[in-house]
Amino acid sequence: MTEVLPRTWVVVVTYNAMRWADRCFGSLRAVGPSVHAVVVDNGSSDGTVEHLRTAFPEVEVIEAGGNIGFGQANNKGLARARAASAEHVFLLNQDAWVLPGTIPRLVSVAAENPGFGILSPMHLNGAGDALDYNFSCAIEPKRCSGLYSDIYLGRAADKVYTTRFVNAAAWLVARKCLETVGGFDPLFFHYGEDDNYVGRVHYHGFKVGVLPSAVIHHDREQRDGNLYFDEERTWKARRLKLRFADPGDDADPVVERMGLRRKMIRSLLTMDMNAARIARDGLKLLDEANVDEAVRHRAIVREPGPHFL
Repeated sequence: MTEVLPRTWVVVVTYNAMRWADRCFGSLRAVGPSVHAVVVDNGSSDGTVEHLRTAFPEVEVIEAGGNIGFGQANNKGLARARAASAEHVFLLNQDAWVLPGTIPRLVSVAAENPGFGILSPMHLNGAGDALDYNFSCAIEPKRCSGLYSDIYLGRAADKVYTTRFVNAAAWLVARKCLETVGGFDPLFFHYGEDDNYVGRVHYHGFKVGVLPSAVIHHDREQRDGNLYFDEERTWKARRLKLRFADPGDDADPVVERMGLRRKMIRSLLTMDMNAARIARDGLKLLDEANVDEAVRHRAIVREPGPHFL
């Protein structure tokens, strides 16, 4: 007999996740048989895969064969869920865990609000004594009108609050959104993939929302540094890539390069060597950011469809 899987799938990308595995997957086990969890492991060397197969045999484990990046690994899980006709896919970080009732509540509210492509719970920090800081920035009043005030006044309840962006530590993605927007862009190996995806969600007319009655913990406040943000050139290249890959932007690398070349020539003629170096470095950065490929991807994702680039 063919196994009938739940219509809600949970996708977790792991990479040396032993520190959080029991809390993360224990919280999913507590949800019960209404969800099917799939792990895509990016080459863990700390026993994560072996532990999950022993302690959480109900979890489907896919080994990527190496570190293929956060977005690409999620895409493997998203494609599996789509092929299984999942109505919703809940993306959860390995260092996060859900509170009781969170996933069923998100699914119920998403069904009542089909205009939302992505719904997010509230994100507490690992200790549970404050909001996750980056999440709190995403829901400040200019980005997420009314939420702070309604929480303070005790009237947030089950209302969905529209926000411009929320990070992908805990996203409930509706099937219609997945069929229209597709998966993450593999140009973003680590960080930036959720920014790009949200831009595509908005481009195709879906909303992104936060549901205060659903809650996760995200245990990341104790980390020491992050080269993807601390290394200035890496950060600049990612920002460039985001701009050129954004379907709502018409940035043209040909025009950009022409402008930088003109600036470099003018600077050399006037002996402004510092300005010439800056322009030359800008040209190099365009190549490092692979903006030509970003533009090619931008053209593809402007058309609705389950794109897995």
